[in-house]
Amino acid sequence: RPERIGPIADRFNVDKDAALDNVIYARAFTHEHQLELITEVAAKMVEDHFRLLIIDSIIALFRVDYSGRGELAERQQKLGRMLSKLTKIAEEFNIAVVITNQVSADPGGGAVFVADAKKPIGGHVLAHASCHRLFLRKGRGEQRICKIYDSPNLPEAEAVYQISDGGIIDASD
Repeated sequence: RPERIGPIADRFNVDKDAALDNVIYARAFTHEHQLELITEVAAKMVEDHFRLLIIDSIIALFRVDYSGRGELAERQQKLGRMLSKLTKIAEEFNIAVVITNQVSADPGGGAVFVADAKKPIGGHVLAHASCHRLFLRKGRGEQRICKIYDSPNLPEAEAVYQISDGGIIDASD
């Protein structure tokens, strides 16, 4: 969120206004609006070069706009088109695209021995479009844990971190 940039900039002795000048923030209200915003960002990248594009909760608007199994195929097709567009933007402009996603309980995923089994929403369409997948979860106290869930060239591993006013800090013991 833009209001978080100031304290993070302070932590790294960076001018807040200069940092905010390099951030574009937009909020989408439907999955169609989200795609329009992605298209606008791609057009803007021709003029101004950015290094990072973040989509916070790629699936949330799709889940609102499409409900039930009857609309699942159409939802997945449109999600696939959006992910394809993001992949093209990443390759064309040589930027990192980070998407967050929602998880749900996985009651039938062989999780008999796992206390809190969760699986990412979005199915294979989202899984195949992602290069590196990370699973973030709450740890003890204020700690958080980031686990490499799936990666073509990184081994499964975990990192412990904490969210502070100044951003993310290492919380490993």
